Amino acid sequence: MHESILVFRKRRYLWLALILSALSMAAYLLHDPQEPPNGGTVLGYTLGTIGALMILWLTWYGVRKRRYASRAGTLQGWLSAHVYLGIALLVIVLLHTGFQFGWNVHTLALVVMVLVVLSGLYGVYLYMKYPERMSENRGGTSRAELLSQLDDIDRRARNVAAKLPDAYRDFVDSGIQRTALGRTLWQRLRKEDNSRIRIDGEVVENPGQEAAMDWLAGQQSRADATLAATIAELSALLRNKRQLLRQVSEDLRLQAGLELWLYAHVPLTAALLVALTAHIVTVFLYW
Repeated sequence: MHESILVFRKRRYLWLALILSALSMAAYLLHDPQEPPNGGTVLGYTLGTIGALMILWLTWYGVRKRRYASRAGTLQGWLSAHVYLGIALLVIVLLHTGFQFGWNVHTLALVVMVLVVLSGLYGVYLYMKYPERMSENRGGTSRAELLSQLDDIDRRARNVAAKLPDAYRDFVDSGIQRTALGRTLWQRLRKEDNSRIRIDGEVVENPGQEAAMDWLAGQQSRADATLAATIAELSALLRNKRQLLRQVSEDLRLQAGLELWLYAHVPLTAALLVALTAHIVTVFLYW
Protein backbone atom coordinates (compact mmCIF):
# COMPACT_ATOMS: atom_id res chain seq x y z
CA MET A 1 0.00 0.00 0.00
CA HIS A 2 2.77 2.41 0.92
CA GLU A 3 4.58 1.79 -2.36
CA SER A 4 1.36 2.38 -4.32
CA ILE A 5 1.16 5.89 -2.91
CA LEU A 6 4.20 6.88 -4.95
CA VAL A 7 3.45 4.80 -8.04
CA PHE A 8 -0.33 5.21 -7.96
CA ARG A 9 -1.84 4.83 -11.45
CA LYS A 10 1.58 4.75 -13.12
CA ARG A 11 2.75 7.84 -11.21
CA ARG A 12 -0.11 9.93 -12.57
CA TYR A 13 0.35 12.72 -10.06
CA LEU A 14 4.12 12.78 -10.45
CA TRP A 15 3.63 13.55 -14.13
CA LEU A 16 0.98 16.15 -13.30
CA ALA A 17 3.35 17.80 -10.83
CA LEU A 18 6.17 17.81 -13.39
CA ILE A 19 3.92 19.32 -16.05
CA LEU A 20 2.69 22.06 -13.68
CA SER A 21 6.25 22.84 -12.65
CA ALA A 22 7.51 22.87 -16.24
CA LEU A 23 4.70 25.14 -17.44
CA SER A 24 5.29 27.51 -14.52
CA MET A 25 9.01 27.70 -15.24
CA ALA A 26 8.40 28.21 -18.96
CA ALA A 27 5.96 31.04 -18.24
CA TYR A 28 8.43 32.60 -15.83
CA LEU A 29 11.25 32.50 -18.35
CA LEU A 30 9.11 33.82 -21.22
CA HIS A 31 7.39 36.54 -19.18
CA ASP A 32 8.91 39.97 -19.79
CA PRO A 33 7.46 42.44 -17.27
CA GLN A 34 8.42 46.11 -17.16
CA GLU A 35 9.76 45.59 -13.64
CA PRO A 36 11.78 42.87 -11.89
CA PRO A 37 9.77 39.64 -11.44
CA ASN A 38 7.67 39.71 -8.28
CA GLY A 39 4.31 38.69 -6.91
CA GLY A 40 2.65 41.88 -8.14
CA THR A 41 3.05 41.23 -11.87
CA VAL A 42 0.40 39.55 -14.00
CA LEU A 43 2.34 36.30 -13.87
CA GLY A 44 2.96 36.80 -10.17
CA TYR A 45 -0.76 37.12 -9.48
CA THR A 46 -1.53 34.14 -11.70
CA LEU A 47 0.99 31.85 -10.04
CA GLY A 48 -0.03 33.17 -6.63
CA THR A 49 -3.67 32.34 -7.28
CA ILE A 50 -2.75 28.85 -8.46
CA GLY A 51 -0.56 28.38 -5.39
CA ALA A 52 -3.27 29.56 -2.99
CA LEU A 53 -5.85 27.23 -4.55
CA MET A 54 -3.39 24.35 -4.35
CA ILE A 55 -2.76 25.05 -0.66
CA LEU A 56 -6.48 24.96 0.05
CA TRP A 57 -6.91 21.74 -1.91
CA LEU A 58 -3.91 20.09 -0.24
CA THR A 59 -5.24 21.10 3.16
CA TRP A 60 -8.57 19.51 2.31
CA TYR A 61 -6.86 16.10 2.35
CA GLY A 62 -7.08 16.17 6.14
CA VAL A 63 -10.86 16.34 5.79
CA ARG A 64 -11.08 13.83 2.93
CA LYS A 65 -9.21 11.05 4.77
CA ARG A 66 -11.84 11.13 7.51
CA ARG A 67 -14.74 10.81 5.08
CA TYR A 68 -14.74 7.06 4.68
CA ALA A 69 -17.90 6.98 2.56
CA SER A 70 -16.67 9.62 0.11
CA ARG A 71 -16.64 8.68 -3.56
CA ALA A 72 -14.27 11.51 -4.55
CA GLY A 73 -11.42 9.22 -5.52
CA THR A 74 -9.50 6.71 -3.43
CA LEU A 75 -7.57 7.74 -0.36
CA GLN A 76 -4.35 6.40 -1.92
CA GLY A 77 -4.93 8.60 -4.95
CA TRP A 78 -5.53 11.66 -2.79
CA LEU A 79 -2.38 10.97 -0.80
CA SER A 80 -0.32 10.44 -3.96
CA ALA A 81 -1.56 13.78 -5.31
CA HIS A 82 -0.97 15.36 -1.90
CA VAL A 83 2.69 14.34 -1.99
CA TYR A 84 3.56 15.23 -5.57
CA LEU A 85 1.50 18.41 -5.86
CA GLY A 86 2.92 19.55 -2.54
CA ILE A 87 6.38 19.42 -4.10
CA ALA A 88 5.15 21.22 -7.23
CA LEU A 89 3.71 23.89 -4.94
CA LEU A 90 7.23 24.81 -3.85
CA VAL A 91 8.22 25.53 -7.44
CA ILE A 92 5.06 27.52 -8.24
CA VAL A 93 5.23 29.70 -5.12
CA LEU A 94 8.93 30.42 -5.50
CA LEU A 95 8.30 31.58 -9.06
CA HIS A 96 5.33 33.60 -7.79
CA THR A 97 7.65 35.54 -5.50
CA GLY A 98 10.08 36.31 -8.32
CA PHE A 99 12.71 35.39 -5.72
CA GLN A 100 12.05 38.70 -3.96
CA PHE A 101 12.19 38.23 -0.19
CA GLY A 102 12.03 40.52 2.79
CA TRP A 103 11.18 40.74 6.48
CA ASN A 104 7.42 40.80 5.99
CA VAL A 105 4.27 38.70 6.19
CA HIS A 106 4.71 37.52 2.59
CA THR A 107 8.06 35.89 3.28
CA LEU A 108 6.66 34.51 6.53
CA ALA A 109 3.92 32.74 4.57
CA LEU A 110 6.57 31.32 2.22
CA VAL A 111 8.72 30.07 5.10
CA VAL A 112 5.77 28.39 6.81
CA MET A 113 4.76 26.78 3.52
CA VAL A 114 8.28 25.39 3.04
CA LEU A 115 8.17 23.95 6.57
CA VAL A 116 4.80 22.33 5.86
CA VAL A 117 6.05 20.73 2.65
CA LEU A 118 9.30 19.52 4.24
CA SER A 119 7.46 18.10 7.24
CA GLY A 120 5.06 16.43 4.82
CA LEU A 121 7.93 14.77 2.97
CA TYR A 122 9.32 13.56 6.29
CA GLY A 123 5.88 12.17 7.06
CA VAL A 124 5.93 10.21 3.79
CA TYR A 125 9.24 8.68 4.86
CA LEU A 126 7.84 7.76 8.28
CA TYR A 127 4.70 6.17 6.90
CA MET A 128 6.69 4.18 4.37
CA LYS A 129 9.27 2.90 6.87
CA TYR A 130 7.65 2.73 10.29
CA PRO A 131 4.75 0.32 9.55
CA GLU A 132 7.29 -2.17 8.18
CA ARG A 133 9.48 -1.75 11.25
CA MET A 134 6.46 -2.14 13.52
CA SER A 135 5.47 -5.35 11.77
CA GLU A 136 9.00 -6.76 12.06
CA ASN A 137 9.21 -5.81 15.73
CA ARG A 138 5.87 -7.47 16.50
CA GLY A 139 6.91 -10.64 14.70
CA GLY A 140 3.85 -10.61 12.49
CA THR A 141 1.43 -10.16 15.38
CA SER A 142 -0.48 -7.09 16.56
CA ARG A 143 0.10 -4.98 19.65
CA ALA A 144 -3.11 -6.39 21.10
CA GLU A 145 -1.67 -9.90 20.71
CA LEU A 146 1.57 -8.85 22.42
CA LEU A 147 -0.43 -7.46 25.33
CA SER A 148 -2.48 -10.65 25.43
CA GLN A 149 0.76 -12.64 25.68
CA LEU A 150 1.88 -10.41 28.56
CA ASP A 151 -1.41 -11.09 30.35
CA ASP A 152 -0.89 -14.82 29.82
CA ILE A 153 2.62 -14.66 31.27
CA ASP A 154 1.33 -12.73 34.30
CA ARG A 155 -1.37 -15.35 34.83
CA ARG A 156 1.15 -18.17 34.60
CA ALA A 157 3.52 -16.36 36.94
CA ARG A 158 0.77 -16.08 39.54
CA ASN A 159 0.07 -19.80 39.18
CA VAL A 160 3.75 -20.64 39.71
CA ALA A 161 4.02 -18.24 42.66
CA ALA A 162 1.05 -19.98 44.26
CA LYS A 163 3.32 -23.02 44.73
CA LEU A 164 5.86 -20.90 46.64
CA PRO A 165 5.81 -19.14 50.02
CA ASP A 166 3.58 -16.07 50.44
CA ALA A 167 6.50 -13.68 49.88
CA TYR A 168 6.72 -14.84 46.26
CA ARG A 169 3.01 -14.27 45.63
CA ASP A 170 3.31 -10.72 46.98
CA PHE A 171 6.47 -10.27 44.91
CA VAL A 172 4.76 -11.36 41.67
CA ASP A 173 1.59 -9.32 42.29
CA SER A 174 3.68 -6.22 43.05
CA GLY A 175 5.67 -6.61 39.83
CA ILE A 176 2.52 -7.05 37.74
CA GLN A 177 0.72 -4.07 39.28
CA ARG A 178 3.73 -1.78 38.96
CA THR A 179 4.79 -2.71 35.42
CA ALA A 180 4.65 0.61 33.53
CA LEU A 181 6.13 1.63 30.20
CA GLY A 182 6.33 5.26 29.08
CA ARG A 183 3.07 7.08 29.67
CA THR A 184 3.89 10.38 27.98
CA LEU A 185 4.87 10.92 24.36
CA TRP A 186 8.42 11.88 25.38
CA GLN A 187 8.80 8.78 27.56
CA ARG A 188 7.58 6.54 24.75
CA LEU A 189 10.05 8.12 22.33
CA ARG A 190 12.84 7.35 24.81
CA LYS A 191 11.50 3.83 25.47
CA GLU A 192 11.39 4.52 29.18
CA ASP A 193 10.48 1.57 31.38
CA ASN A 194 9.13 2.96 34.66
CA SER A 195 8.35 -0.42 36.17
CA ARG A 196 8.78 -0.86 39.91
CA ILE A 197 8.44 -3.76 42.33
CA ARG A 198 8.23 -4.33 46.07
CA ILE A 199 11.14 -6.43 47.33
CA ASP A 200 11.65 -7.16 51.02
CA GLY A 201 9.16 -4.42 51.92
CA GLU A 202 10.81 -1.74 49.76
CA VAL A 203 9.57 -0.49 46.38
CA VAL A 204 12.51 -0.34 43.95
CA GLU A 205 13.01 0.49 40.27
CA ASN A 206 12.50 -2.51 38.00
CA PRO A 207 13.25 -1.53 34.37
CA GLY A 208 13.55 -4.55 32.12
CA GLN A 209 12.48 -6.71 35.10
CA GLU A 210 16.14 -6.63 36.18
CA ALA A 211 15.56 -6.08 39.90
CA ALA A 212 12.98 -8.88 39.97
CA MET A 213 15.26 -11.32 38.16
CA ASP A 214 18.24 -10.44 40.37
CA TRP A 215 16.16 -11.10 43.49
CA LEU A 216 14.94 -14.42 42.14
CA ALA A 217 18.50 -15.43 41.24
CA GLY A 218 19.58 -14.75 44.81
CA GLN A 219 16.67 -16.73 46.23
CA GLN A 220 17.31 -19.61 43.87
CA SER A 221 20.97 -19.88 44.88
CA ARG A 222 19.95 -20.39 48.55
CA ALA A 223 16.97 -22.70 47.97
CA ASP A 224 16.81 -26.49 47.98
CA ALA A 225 16.52 -28.35 44.68
CA THR A 226 12.70 -28.54 44.61
CA LEU A 227 12.17 -24.90 45.51
CA ALA A 228 14.97 -23.80 43.17
CA ALA A 229 13.29 -25.57 40.24
CA THR A 230 10.04 -23.69 40.86
CA ILE A 231 11.89 -20.37 41.20
CA ALA A 232 13.71 -21.13 37.93
CA GLU A 233 10.31 -21.60 36.25
CA LEU A 234 9.26 -18.19 37.54
CA SER A 235 12.52 -16.65 36.32
CA ALA A 236 11.97 -18.08 32.85
CA LEU A 237 8.55 -16.43 32.71
CA LEU A 238 10.06 -13.08 33.69
CA ARG A 239 12.66 -13.41 30.93
CA ASN A 240 9.85 -13.93 28.43
CA LYS A 241 8.01 -10.97 29.91
CA ARG A 242 11.12 -8.81 29.54
CA GLN A 243 11.34 -9.65 25.83
CA LEU A 244 7.68 -8.88 25.27
CA LEU A 245 8.01 -5.58 27.14
CA ARG A 246 10.91 -4.66 24.87
CA GLN A 247 8.76 -5.36 21.82
CA VAL A 248 5.86 -3.32 23.20
CA SER A 249 8.23 -0.50 24.14
CA GLU A 250 9.66 -0.38 20.62
CA ASP A 251 6.15 -0.47 19.16
CA LEU A 252 5.16 2.48 21.34
CA ARG A 253 8.33 4.34 20.30
CA LEU A 254 7.54 3.96 16.61
CA GLN A 255 3.94 5.03 17.11
CA ALA A 256 5.11 8.01 19.15
CA GLY A 257 7.32 9.03 16.23
CA LEU A 258 4.27 9.09 13.96
CA GLU A 259 2.27 11.04 16.55
CA LEU A 260 5.07 13.57 16.99
CA TRP A 261 5.11 14.19 13.25
CA LEU A 262 1.38 14.88 13.30
CA TYR A 263 1.82 17.26 16.22
CA ALA A 264 4.20 19.24 14.00
CA HIS A 265 2.59 18.92 10.57
CA VAL A 266 -1.01 19.71 11.53
CA PRO A 267 -0.26 22.91 13.52
CA LEU A 268 2.13 24.05 10.78
CA THR A 269 -0.65 23.56 8.24
CA ALA A 270 -3.01 25.63 10.38
CA ALA A 271 -0.31 28.32 10.70
CA LEU A 272 0.09 28.29 6.92
CA LEU A 273 -3.61 29.00 6.42
CA VAL A 274 -3.37 31.94 8.82
CA ALA A 275 -0.20 33.26 7.14
CA LEU A 276 -1.74 32.80 3.68
CA THR A 277 -4.83 34.76 4.73
CA ALA A 278 -2.65 37.56 6.12
CA HIS A 279 -0.61 37.55 2.91
CA ILE A 280 -3.69 37.84 0.68
CA VAL A 281 -5.38 40.50 2.81
CA THR A 282 -2.20 42.55 2.95
CA VAL A 283 -1.80 42.34 -0.83
CA PHE A 284 -5.31 43.59 -1.53
CA LEU A 285 -5.15 46.35 1.11
CA TYR A 286 -1.74 47.80 0.38
CA TRP A 287 -0.72 46.81 -3.18
